[in-house]
Parts: sequence; structure tokens; C-alpha cells
Amino acid sequence: MKKILVIEDNGEVRENLEEILELSGYEVISAEDGKVGVEKALTDPPDLILCDVMMPHLDGFGVAQYPQQEEETTANVPFIFLTAKAEKSDFRRGMNLGADDYITKPFYKDELLEVIETRLRKASSCASSSTKPSSTDRFHQRVKGYEELRKLSEERKTKNIKRREHIFEEGEFPATSTSSKVK
Repeated sequence: MKKILVIEDNGEVRENLEEILELSGYEVISAEDGKVGVEKALTDPPDLILCDVMMPHLDGFGVAQYPQQEEETTANVPFIFLTAKAEKSDFRRGMNLGADDYITKPFYKDELLEVIETRLRKASSCASSSTKPSSTDRFHQRVKGYEELRKLSEERKTKNIKRREHIFEEGEFPATSTSSKVK
């Protein structure tokens, strides 16, 4: 059974969403604001997040940003905005933050369920077609990057610069001395 996190500050709307989703065979976790929603997403990662935009403590845009940037466990979870904010700029902002879809209120139950099914199906096919590197692989990649950086710095000649030493002036070419100014 797929688990959906509903983050909605309006109690009636939240209860209606819970009922629609439970009757459609989903396990539902709910949160009354963005801050609680992020905490629940991190402690019990859902298969999909359904989130309002205008909420106290942490709005939906903040919620969309946090899981994507802070935690690997929620970085690939489909994120759908469900909101009354129907302005094009709000839609664009949500999509730019990584939302997978944007549904405006009022909405039809069938529309909501279709979007959820599509996003879950897409996430499932992406997860099965690509294998995530293990934590050991990620560690080795970081070490390899560090080793390459160390080798690069070992091969470089360094020059210590004294305080107030003339290095570069506008019109000079950086690789040349002060005598080769652009005329």
C-alpha cells in the first residue's frame, strides 16, 4: 500500500483528502502545517507528498525546498502542490522548486487521483530503471574527487604574494607582467 503525506492547514480540506485517499487504497499520513509535514516526511518517508502552499510556520514552497535539499530519503519522493494559488508566477515558482505537479483548488477527485497515480507510476519506473549508488560508492566517489584535487594541487607551482604586492591591473592580461597593457 502506497503511503501519501498530506500537508494541509485547513482541517476540513485535510480530512476530505484523507478520506478520498483512504477510500482509494492509500495509507495516509497528515500534517497541519509545513514544519510538522517536513518532520513527518523525514521520520516516516512517504511515497508521495501532497502539499498546500499557504500555511503557517513553513509554507509549501519551503516544504518543497527542504526535503529535496536536505535528505536523501525524500529527495526522489514525488511532490504535488494542491493549492488555491492559481497565478502563473506561483505555478512557475513551485515547478522551479522541483514540484512534480501543481493542482489548483477546487479540484475534482478523479483529477487528483489520476495525478497521484501518474506520479507514483513515474517514480516507480524511474526507481526500477536506475540503480542508486550505495553509501560506500558515494564515499568512494568523494574520496576519488578529493584525490584528484590533491594531485592537481601538487602539480601546481605556487607563488606566495606579499601584502600590498601589485598583482593585476585593469587592462593587463592576467598571465603576463605589468609591461603588457592593452592599448
